[in-house]
Amino acid sequence: MSLIPYEPFRHLDNIRREFDRFFTTEIPAIRTSFSNHFGNPNIDVYETENEVVATCDIPGLEKKEDVTIDIDNNLLLISGAVNKVNEMKEEHLHRQERFFGRFQRSISLPTRVSSEGVKATYKNGVLEIRMPKFPSDTKKRIDVDFH
Repeated sequence: MSLIPYEPFRHLDNIRREFDRFFTTEIPAIRTSFSNHFGNPNIDVYETENEVVATCDIPGLEKKEDVTIDIDNNLLLISGAVNKVNEMKEEHLHRQERFFGRFQRSISLPTRVSSEGVKATYKNGVLEIRMPKFPSDTKKRIDVDFH
C-alpha cells in the first residue's frame, strides 16, 4: 500500500475543473439567449493602431434618443430602450422572443481612450462606436536646474 500525502482540497480541484468545462462549453448559448431577453446586448470590442472599436447588437432602435453612450475612464456604458413595435393582445400571443424594454451594458476597454472625437453609428440593428486611443506619447524630457 502506497502512501499519498493528504490534500484536503483535492476534491475541490475536480469540482472546479467540472465547472470550468461546463461554463466554457454550454453557457455561451444560454448566455446569448438570456442576454437578449434581459436587456444585456452582445458586444464585440477590438482595437486598431489608432482606435478602439465596439460593435453592439441592438435591433429595434427607432431614433438616436433611444440610446445613450458614456465613456468614463476605461469604462464604456451603453444604455437605452427598445420600444415595442406593435401592440398585441396577450391572449393572441403564442411566442415572444424579440426583446423590447430597457437595456444596459458596461464593459472595460482594453486601453485608455479619448472622449474627444468618438463617433457612433447605427445601421441594420448594429451600433458601432469608434473611440480614438488616448495619445500614448507622454514622453517628456525634463530639464535640470543647476545652481
